[in-house]
Amino acid sequence: MGETTANDFRSAMRALASAVSIVSTASQTRRFGMTATAVTSLSAEPPSLLVCVNQAASLHNPLLESRIFCVNILHAWQTALAHTFGSKDAGDRFAHGDWCADPRATPYLADAQANIFCEVAEVHAYGTHSIVIGRIYHIGVRPPFHPLVYQDGRYTVGLAEGVDWVIPIAG
Repeated sequence: MGETTANDFRSAMRALASAVSIVSTASQTRRFGMTATAVTSLSAEPPSLLVCVNQAASLHNPLLESRIFCVNILHAWQTALAHTFGSKDAGDRFAHGDWCADPRATPYLADAQANIFCEVAEVHAYGTHSIVIGRIYHIGVRPPFHPLVYQDGRYTVGLAEGVDWVIPIAG
């Protein structure tokens, strides 16, 4: 077996399906957000999750400064928002979608499948990314669940109750 390359890693990760979220934060008077698939639950006691953020992302430093963020889990029909927040030159990303702010001024997508509000508990730098551990302070959930999923370089519809197929979404 030879040494694993970045291309080998990317190829293997294309097989891993992930729910699509927009991570959002605010710093002073500006809002920041990015599409993310590297989000996972960490612990139920205390309720926490982790988010991996590229250190070059525009969200990175404001998130570390504000110490609060929201993970907005997208519905299957929110593909356009995923594209907007995933592009480098999207202009005012928050002009798209139904955005509100919680009492701490954290922006959240009002019609997301779920909003998970977090305080930054720990940050660990690794390679090009920071692993941000968020302690959850509030959750909002809006069923039914039909998540937007990213796999093999494209968005698809996640499996919902009673559905045993996946539909690729153009884009």
